[in-house]
Amino acid sequence: MKHLLTLLLLAALTTHTALAADGLFNRKKERKRNKHNTEQVVTTQVPTAEDTSIVASVIEQDTIVEEPVINDITLNLTPAEVDSLIAQWHELRSEIQYDEYFRHYILSDSIQIIGKDSLADRQRDTLYARRLQNLVSTIPLAYNYIVRGHINRYVDTAPATMSRILGLSQVYFPLIENELMAAGLPVELRALPIIESALQVNAVSRAGAVGLWQFMPATGKSYGLEVNTLVDERRDPIRSTQAAIRFLKDLYRIFGDWTLAIAAYNCGPGNVNKAIARSGGKTFWEIYDYLPRETRGYMPAFIAATYAFNYHREHNIDKTPSPIPLALDTIHVNRITHLEQISSTIDVDIETLRLLNPQYRMDIIPASTKPYALILPQRYINQYIEREAEIMGKDSTYLKEYLNPVNLDKKRLETRTTYHKIKRGETLGGIARRYGVTVNQLMRWNGIKNAARIREGQRLRIEK
Repeated sequence: MKHLLTLLLLAALTTHTALAADGLFNRKKERKRNKHNTEQVVTTQVPTAEDTSIVASVIEQDTIVEEPVINDITLNLTPAEVDSLIAQWHELRSEIQYDEYFRHYILSDSIQIIGKDSLADRQRDTLYARRLQNLVSTIPLAYNYIVRGHINRYVDTAPATMSRILGLSQVYFPLIENELMAAGLPVELRALPIIESALQVNAVSRAGAVGLWQFMPATGKSYGLEVNTLVDERRDPIRSTQAAIRFLKDLYRIFGDWTLAIAAYNCGPGNVNKAIARSGGKTFWEIYDYLPRETRGYMPAFIAATYAFNYHREHNIDKTPSPIPLALDTIHVNRITHLEQISSTIDVDIETLRLLNPQYRMDIIPASTKPYALILPQRYINQYIEREAEIMGKDSTYLKEYLNPVNLDKKRLETRTTYHKIKRGETLGGIARRYGVTVNQLMRWNGIKNAARIREGQRLRIEK
């Protein structure tokens, strides 16, 4: 509240300064006009000594004492304090933007259908179909019993998962939407990472696909992502989103239909093309029976994720606060740097740095031949800038073991242990996806016999 009042004060001060400057300008014009009139009088009438004395006295009494104009609207705050204010402003705006989207663009209703009989199912079908139609999407959002099953999974079976997705959407959806709009693609495609990774940047599939958009190594590299021992840009939210957009553009050019392009994102254009040839169809639902089993549920899951995101309030689902700060900024690093050089110098812990910069697999930013991006919480940007020399001066301490290729290979094979404190509503499956591990691994590392028997506040050991 104190900082919010400060922001209001800043705005008021800006207005006050403008008005003061305007008044000063008018006073100067008036004095200039008076001076000009006085000069005209002097040329026609020579004043006596007594007159001069009187005029001097009057001028002295009428002299306007100019107060210094305040141009510093920061109220003498330090750069770090200004960063903190900006971060709070950004976080406030993010919350307002999130709420206003659902208030102004989603037609809300208070209809609740209770029961599981055939009548309730028909009523629910009518309601869900109408809500999807009201979204007015450029991607066809068909409704049928298959889609209903996926909707129920999001809003009934796993509301806790949807709650976490909503919290993470405040972080990732704005950047995904910006990239989609810049590329001229439908904003509705933002729902794809929900079904791919539940918006977990470290998610790893059984097949080895990684990141928000679940790229396989070969596909990621073919669309410009760096994947090597030190860097895996499949985990980078911005770079992977840009690659996914290029991929989706290519798929849409091939098929000319978004339902087919979305299916091809899952199983590849070759499988979709074979399904078209065998069925003679031209849309997802026309080729449905000829697609791979997993892909048959992909477009229905996309429609269900779109529904659940937009209508979660109608199902009494609220967002879980994001573990990632909403106010972030980017610094470009031009020297090879270990994340611990940063965490040991400024007030950002190593786990937060890893969460914000998941693409650096061994905590090393390998900026030896080109600059790399470092994401930091907005409130610590100036702290980093002020202490950058000190950070870079620690390279001999933290990078010594990495400069030898033998040590680098050894380090790559070592496990890194982290700990996670279980929050209310979390499941082992959701935690596993967040850290890119399996449920079985979590159970083995922590001696858990029953995946359902975990408790709030319990610490889980995670080896990576």
